[in-house]
Amino acid sequence: MYPKFLLASALCATGLGVAAQADTTYPLTLENCGSEVTFDKAPETTVTVGQAATEVLYALGLGEKVTGTSVWFTKVLPEFEELNAGVERLADNDPSFESVVAKRPGLVSVQYEWHVGPQGIVATREQFSDLGIPTYVLPADCVGKDNTKGSDGTRLEMYEMSSVYRGIEEMAQIFNVPERGTELVASLKARETAAIETAKALDLTDSSAVFWFSSAEMDIDPYVAGQAGAPAYMMEALGLRNVIESNEEWPTVSWETIARANPSVIVVARMERRRFEADDVEKKLEFLRTDPVASQMDAVKNDRIVILDAHAMDPSIRNISALETLAEALPALDQ
Repeated sequence: MYPKFLLASALCATGLGVAAQADTTYPLTLENCGSEVTFDKAPETTVTVGQAATEVLYALGLGEKVTGTSVWFTKVLPEFEELNAGVERLADNDPSFESVVAKRPGLVSVQYEWHVGPQGIVATREQFSDLGIPTYVLPADCVGKDNTKGSDGTRLEMYEMSSVYRGIEEMAQIFNVPERGTELVASLKARETAAIETAKALDLTDSSAVFWFSSAEMDIDPYVAGQAGAPAYMMEALGLRNVIESNEEWPTVSWETIARANPSVIVVARMERRRFEADDVEKKLEFLRTDPVASQMDAVKNDRIVILDAHAMDPSIRNISALETLAEALPALDQ
């Protein structure tokens, strides 16, 4: 059986998918997060700065093009473990500009403008361009979003999966495999629709949620999902009210405020990263059950806690599996 993300490529190879598309016509020029980028041919290699970009390339069957990766929150998707083991990891978190350039990539594929953008902490796009290295930033990090305010940026419009689908299709164009992009997007859209229909059938009323990503320290205000990012999209799509009112991507909000809102379900992030103590999901769960404020919430008392991979809370192809996991957990809200 093919893994979900590999099925699309398999259909293309066997001719069972949608009608074959023409090859990419070069030069290809794309408007990308406020910059114009042109490709005279498909890049021979790429270095990724961001797990989301890495997994899109793997899902498109382009793993052999990836010569270095960086910025990881969780383990790679299981179907890509063997592939990923053969790719050099330049850094678990932020790579240096020098380490990326040393790989002499034909393209730098980027998840966040925070890393490669106008004030990029790895480099600006101009710095790479000066060396003849093009950059492509996944549109999900800039469409309807202002990245000039804080490291996480502020959403000006509700995040939608269409920005992820655009990134998949454009990456497929860049690497001259447009049919793989079409097939992968079609598969993800079908799963997205099915998860939403599952939730609608439950006809939940006045159900709410909070998504807890991490905390700089266990006993201070947590980083939770704001009103317009990927988790907010999931909540809206599944009929859940977000108890956090901020438009920041990941604002800090006090547990007292969250407890007063008393969400029906608490969604917590699981990750391998250990930048903060609260990156450890077991410590999150212990805190919820022992903290004098958090432990009083109905969701904690009734064990309505859902664990998601942290990367599924960021714009990525994993948003679909997160939707499916949440939809499966929703019936418990009626108990």
